[in-house]
Amino acid sequence: MGKLKLGVIFGGTSTEHDVSIVSGTSVIKNLNKNKYEIYPIYINKQGEWFKYEPTEQKLKVGDDIKVAEKIENICKYLKNLDVIFPVLHGLGGEDGSLQGMMELLKIPYVGSKILGSSLCMDKAYAKIIFEKANIPQAEYVYIRKNKDEYIFVEKDFSEERYNIFETIQKITEKLEFPMFVKPSNSGSSVGINKANDISELKEYIEHAGLFDNKILIEENIVGKEVECAVLGNEEVEASMLGKIIPADKFYSFSAKYENDESKTIMPAEISEKLSNKVRNLAKKAYKATDCKGLARVDFFVNDEQEKIYINEINTLPGFTDISMYPKLWEKSGISYTNLLDKLISLAIED
Repeated sequence: MGKLKLGVIFGGTSTEHDVSIVSGTSVIKNLNKNKYEIYPIYINKQGEWFKYEPTEQKLKVGDDIKVAEKIENICKYLKNLDVIFPVLHGLGGEDGSLQGMMELLKIPYVGSKILGSSLCMDKAYAKIIFEKANIPQAEYVYIRKNKDEYIFVEKDFSEERYNIFETIQKITEKLEFPMFVKPSNSGSSVGINKANDISELKEYIEHAGLFDNKILIEENIVGKEVECAVLGNEEVEASMLGKIIPADKFYSFSAKYENDESKTIMPAEISEKLSNKVRNLAKKAYKATDCKGLARVDFFVNDEQEKIYINEINTLPGFTDISMYPKLWEKSGISYTNLLDKLISLAIED
């Protein structure tokens, strides 16, 4: 049997473009070259597709890359491949868009299908599924920006239009400071801020609106930031847990990728009882949101009160050398290269 023709796609048009470059080139470096004929594909910020020639250079977030020739007939090029490994974070790669393209072309691909991808990318709608599945989470408010107004969406989906000051009043009637303001469709903590007063709340709502017209405002949860890696299609397994110690006031983009003071501890320093509860909730959330292949499920855990709150699901988590998803599986006994093999096998079998 010959080598599988494997396309690895990275870059993309989202705010996570630079992180995707580091993840994608890391995947390419760690693939078993005896099993796969690798076709690296880079998408630039303008959405143009290029062939990429791998180098030995270890890239950091923000580094530029050199590309080979442009791919003019994208569909024809992809149809020549046996399986695709998308390493695209955020909109255009993790939200069901690329997955829809693969479905139309009938090419197997790593990761969740259209529904699971789009659901988990949109934090507001993922929360609705978590509620239905009785998975504990932070209290939240969901608004939509519409020109100079904001649409306040109630839990029963009734809507009212307000200006920014009226919107803030409605929010503060339901939540107490401090609170987190997030674009609903964003990753790597892009556009997320912690508001401590009305002035900051106004500023951060307007800032989040630059990234998405859907904006989520959540209560602050006091607890440890804990992450769990999930692997599988119908039969799923959960890794040991990892704990985040952010260098910043929360795990911001800068704390994740630009500040060496951020730390991860594996396994997380929580009781076995709580750890098992988190792992079971991670698998439940994974299945409830129709995930496939892989996902990293993030939680807050309060040891003293023995409470667990789900934060979000990432269906295409980071694959950099410091990324939690491959590190958790490595600590759980699966090497980076073997993990990639498993993910590719899951893509082909589904």
